[in-house]
Amino acid sequence: MVELPELKGRTILQVAPELSAGGVERTVLEVTEAIIVAGGRALLASKGGRLEPEFARLGGELFRMDAKSRNPVTIKLNEGKLRQIIREEKVDLVHARSRAPAWSAWAAAKAEDVPFVTTYHGAYSGTAGLKRAYNSVMAKGDLVIANSEWIAVHIHEVHGLDPAKIVTIPRGVDLDVFDPAKVPAAEVERIRALWGLAGDKRLVLLLPGRLTRWKGQGLALEALALLAPDERAGLALVLAGDAQGRDAYVSELEQQINNSGLSETAFISPHISAADMPAAYLAAGIVLAPSIRPEAFGRVAAEASAMARPVIVADHGGARETVIEYVTGTRAEPGSAPALAGAIRAMLSLGAASRASMGREGRAHVIGHFSKRGLQAATLTVYKRLLE
Repeated sequence: MVELPELKGRTILQVAPELSAGGVERTVLEVTEAIIVAGGRALLASKGGRLEPEFARLGGELFRMDAKSRNPVTIKLNEGKLRQIIREEKVDLVHARSRAPAWSAWAAAKAEDVPFVTTYHGAYSGTAGLKRAYNSVMAKGDLVIANSEWIAVHIHEVHGLDPAKIVTIPRGVDLDVFDPAKVPAAEVERIRALWGLAGDKRLVLLLPGRLTRWKGQGLALEALALLAPDERAGLALVLAGDAQGRDAYVSELEQQINNSGLSETAFISPHISAADMPAAYLAAGIVLAPSIRPEAFGRVAAEASAMARPVIVADHGGARETVIEYVTGTRAEPGSAPALAGAIRAMLSLGAASRASMGREGRAHVIGHFSKRGLQAATLTVYKRLLE
């Protein structure tokens, strides 16, 4: 196992909007765990959320504030609160993970003369004018972490940052959790029952992720409708994710399902907890991640591969680094329903044995390149580099 750099006696303050569900939040937890194991204190300034119990269990200390707000007055107030935390808790380094709180954190760290790190989690929209200026705070770290090579190039091209100040650290997968051998068959059947597919022998196409337009749920439905009836007969598409208040979009998806004649083929699942995701991947035969916009990394593809499932992703962004074409899955032209339908058809034509082989190759690829321990060690190495 990769050794973690020692942080004994060091206090690290992470700053993130909230602790709900998403890649940023999971990475906050993973780095919190590493800081504690390495002998440091792990603080978090955040609005909080449903992952608070897990954060506390890991040994993290939460300082609650409205870190999600973009209101300039709130951002300025948060700067003062962060300066107080830095002084009173003797913080050695500040690590910001989102734009609005990063402005407060950057000003506070600069005023208190402590190292400042950012993680550039996504290719934020807007590369000119006020939007570019707002995004620029994520390139103001003493070191800037990019979560894929694609994002590293993006940072350099958009912000002109010296590549020597950019450190690429891909998101990590917890290989102890995402391990097919550790998921009981009963858990897999429970998930299929949750989807209304108990005893159903059809091959499940699973599209997990927040129910938001850019994740491509509507595109997947359109692609499914393009398949011939005999092709669809052996398939079930499950859209599994948290709507997070986007009820209008959910209604739109339901209407699309009905209008396309897919009511017996496509299903919108209740939200699946993080703890149930390994079983959800195993309950599927193929996992889809057809995001309309480029994913900075694409955790779904990496997690599904870790669970030995072949993946179909959109051919852009960080997904090009997580999926090896026709080795661990395949890639389709972004935003094209015919291309996605063709990719599904191609995967089906390979047969079960070839798809299983792709799954095994995918797990090996994730073990070699995208482990949680690798992310933790690399992040703490960034901390040590600045602290020393």
